[in-house]
Amino acid sequence: MKQQDFKNHSRLAPAAYYTGIMFGLVVFIVSIFCCKCMSTGNCSLMLPFLFSLIGISLIFSGWYARMFALRAQDRAIRAEENLRHFVLTGKLHDSRLSLSQVIALRFASDDELEALAKKAADENLSAKQIKEQINNWRGDYWRV
Repeated sequence: MKQQDFKNHSRLAPAAYYTGIMFGLVVFIVSIFCCKCMSTGNCSLMLPFLFSLIGISLIFSGWYARMFALRAQDRAIRAEENLRHFVLTGKLHDSRLSLSQVIALRFASDDELEALAKKAADENLSAKQIKEQINNWRGDYWRV
């Protein structure tokens, strides 16, 4: 696997974004054109209405499936990082750290985690700022 760092750490699941959601968008757009064609009175509007509903439901299903999976991963990361911080320091993460800060701190090596976590809490660093300050990058190859 390629060594992970700040520039290449984000991952994209093409099947989730391009296949599922784009298919839903195509079905929805096609159904709008069908509505225009059938509005001449030649056919019922029921078929385009159903296509519209299918398209909308596919879009929402794809969106929420992705968001729910990310939320579950975020919760697991928060727990893992709290445990890692506790093992290294004997105390849990500072309660001032936001979820996005904790998630960014997962890339910090054990040697720099405590100092960077304290700095992030004290200076309210953004996730991007935290990642930029990591010297010894610790890859997360399980996140999708």
